[in-house]
Amino acid sequence: MRVRILLGFLFGLMTGFAAVALLTYYGALHLPGPSAHAAAIAPAPAEPGTTALLPTPSPTGNVAPAAPTGALPPIVAEIPPPPPPPVPTGSTGTADRTAPGPQPPHLALPLDGIDPNTLHDTFADKRDGHEHEALDIEAPRGTPVHAVAEGNVMKLFRSKDGGLTVYQFDNSQNWCFYYAHLDHYAPGLKEGTLLHQGQVLGYVGSTGNASPKDPHLHFAVNQLKPDKKWWHGTPIDPLPLFR
Repeated sequence: MRVRILLGFLFGLMTGFAAVALLTYYGALHLPGPSAHAAAIAPAPAEPGTTALLPTPSPTGNVAPAAPTGALPPIVAEIPPPPPPPVPTGSTGTADRTAPGPQPPHLALPLDGIDPNTLHDTFADKRDGHEHEALDIEAPRGTPVHAVAEGNVMKLFRSKDGGLTVYQFDNSQNWCFYYAHLDHYAPGLKEGTLLHQGQVLGYVGSTGNASPKDPHLHFAVNQLKPDKKWWHGTPIDPLPLFR
């Protein structure tokens, strides 16, 4: 009898514990506590190296979505400024400054009625222990001397050897033409004058170290150095430039 009573007591006790456990389980599923509700609305933690963005309330009271992290600013194409216009060179005149310069130009003859194939090349001749580096063209005193190409007069100069001389640059500013032993200049000629090809610049003479009995034109071509000095250049044989 006592055994039955003890077994009944134990059975009732176990049934009570089971009922309490079931009620606790179902209550946890349907009735979340304060900690669960806080976890549902808390923002996600920011990734390392970034700044967390908190949602901001909108005017209507709703929560505005947070801006995406790592967004790049809009790319604006930069338009380079136009290059500055080229600065014209030379002293005076309106000559075309785009003439080709690297190759020696083809020149007009400085004296009328001369066949270039009949001229003797005096470029490599020895004169007073040095090369002549010019072309001598004999002609009667007073024969007009013409510009071999278009370009500005850079220097009018009287020297001991060359006598009355003209230094003319071509339009490319790469070549200098040298006319020497002139008897006199053409009227109105001055430094900076723009000479057109064939224009008279002076007259044949024998000034300088030329013999008075042997009037002639001493003509030379020099390729200018980067400093563009009228006295500083590399001599070029003129005769092939006439042929």
